[in-house]
Amino acid sequence: MKQPGKLDYLEMPATGGTLDRMKGFYSAAFGWSFTDYGPTYSAFAEGLDGGFQADAEEAPANPLPVLYSENLEETLRAVESAGGTIVKPIFPFPGGRRFHFVDPAGNELAVWSL
Repeated sequence: MKQPGKLDYLEMPATGGTLDRMKGFYSAAFGWSFTDYGPTYSAFAEGLDGGFQADAEEAPANPLPVLYSENLEETLRAVESAGGTIVKPIFPFPGGRRFHFVDPAGNELAVWSL
């Protein structure tokens, strides 16, 4: 059930002919599936929560999607294998550990684990 005011959708760019590369990357790295809505839009449904970072040293320049992993090292290898670029190797933070990567379209994301 949709709730008013609840953030429940994330749209990321896949311009410059990267739509198929993006779908292939997220499918290979994280097992995502997609529903195509024409030649220029593909939807995914993989869950979403969020937060705000007020520390200027830690705050991302753009919104930072963060994914969860049961095995951070295995996921990092899957991201690299699928063509992602690691921009921050695994590091500890107050909630656990995480790493950041850039996908084929240049979007930065993070993956975290306990």
